[in-house]
Amino acid sequence: MSAANPYIPPVADYAFLYREVFGRDIVAAASGGAITADDAIEIIAGAGEFAAEVFAPLDRPGDQIGARLENGEVHLPDGFAEAYQALVEAGWVSATAPESAGGDGLPESVGAGLGEIWNASNMAFSLCWMLGAGAIHALDAAASDELRETYLTKLVSGVWTGTMNLTEPEAGTDLGAIRTTATPREDGTYSISGQKIFITWGDHDAAENIVHLVLARTPGAPEGAKGLSLFVAPRVLVEADGSLGARNRIETVAIEDKLGIHASPTCVLSYEDATGYLVGELHGGLAGMFVMMNSARVGMGHQATGVSDRALQGAAAYAAGRLQGPVQGRPAGAPIAEHPDVRRILRSMSSQVFAMRALAVHVGDLFDRAESDEDVLRTAELFVPILKGWASEEALRVTSDGIQVYGGMGFIEETGAAQHYRDARIIPIYEGTTAIQANDLIGRKVLRDQGATVAELFAQIDSSVVALRAGGGDVAVRVADRLGRALDAARRATDALLAFGPGRDASAVSVPFLSLLGTLAGGWMHALAVVAVAAHSSPEGADAARLTDADFYAAHHLVRVHALAETVAAGEIA
Repeated sequence: MSAANPYIPPVADYAFLYREVFGRDIVAAASGGAITADDAIEIIAGAGEFAAEVFAPLDRPGDQIGARLENGEVHLPDGFAEAYQALVEAGWVSATAPESAGGDGLPESVGAGLGEIWNASNMAFSLCWMLGAGAIHALDAAASDELRETYLTKLVSGVWTGTMNLTEPEAGTDLGAIRTTATPREDGTYSISGQKIFITWGDHDAAENIVHLVLARTPGAPEGAKGLSLFVAPRVLVEADGSLGARNRIETVAIEDKLGIHASPTCVLSYEDATGYLVGELHGGLAGMFVMMNSARVGMGHQATGVSDRALQGAAAYAAGRLQGPVQGRPAGAPIAEHPDVRRILRSMSSQVFAMRALAVHVGDLFDRAESDEDVLRTAELFVPILKGWASEEALRVTSDGIQVYGGMGFIEETGAAQHYRDARIIPIYEGTTAIQANDLIGRKVLRDQGATVAELFAQIDSSVVALRAGGGDVAVRVADRLGRALDAARRATDALLAFGPGRDASAVSVPFLSLLGTLAGGWMHALAVVAVAAHSSPEGADAARLTDADFYAAHHLVRVHALAETVAAGEIA
């Protein structure tokens, strides 16, 4: 996208999703009628306007300038600190925080829309908001009343920001290898010492304090992950009256020089007898941190959707205005958007973005309903690794296709297309690589219950196939046929995985299995959209485009399920 292209929030798509796609007003259902889809659409429109005016103009300069470390202090690019304060003053930080933490408690389905918008307008900036949201969930789940009063209230208001401190030089995926220590003091605090790396927004000048959530090991703790505890370690210590005191003994050693998200300060932090406060139970740190991590993993799905839509918007705008050679079957002067292959790429991007967006809203709706239904909770948890893993991998495909539409200019930084691809490349890595998501999927979500939850999901998709066939119309028939055959292939792949049981064969094909379920779920989302459109008197404008997207996704993406099913059945190729 050229830096001059404005960001256009997808308000109409969210209106369609909230009101129609899932057969009801999902926002009213989640809130008990406190707010409706109409209210949610106003919220999405307001957030989109804010993001387009405040965040989006900083996206390109932020990438070019990046965060910098000077004399031990981290400085964000010009305008970022002011933009964060505007976010806080507008109430967007507290909007999605749960009511139990003192937030507004917007439904998760609405949070999905906000997450996409923040990430689409400025992915590097949005990470600050996302990490703060995760810290809120973690402290809300496990913090003492004193920690809630001192730290949680400040996070919910947005006055302070939060981080997740897990990774160390010798402890990445293997958290059990963490060696940062937390030694108890007589006053009930802990002395934390060690080094943490890859800490997103680990230091910055946008807020007066940063609440670090740190995994560390106490003296005599069991080896491995079972010996880890969770601590709050603020950048600036807090006095008894709530005022800020001395700087905690946490030093920013370096900012990583990264492929993308340059404006997001990824820090190396050194703890030297820093003061920390225990969160939850001793040696219960991993459970507490996973509350934050699961929040972030869902957020990665929103991030993947956002950066993909930004790439799509840029590519579509460029193709609509670029003249290059005669276009087959079109009059002279037609832009490259009319070339058959460019149309194919743009339609591919569009259909993928809708599938991601709809699935993110569906997952949010599942979590909104999960408190009162254990079956729904199991399905929601099943989708967490799928949304994170599948959407993040597809974001690479979409942002790469965006560059392709630009041709040679896409490879040139001045268009901004390359930034989206560079930014997106981290999404399948952080908060657990795609393989980690896939291992979670097969180990905890499929093999553990012998495929029962997946079978329930397949039954729901079956119902949508029946509804499609009943609705009639050429597109509905084609999508129903392809979705039905893909579902059969998915069942065969699941049977093969269950036959493998735990072991190398299942692990070797766990990522293809995750991709299979994600691709199938994307087709299901399009099927639901086709059913919703069929209820309208005549599909025109956006409705016609939705039908075309569904038809395309089924023919170009859903068919990949068959190949993935064969890969899964093959197991490990030794």
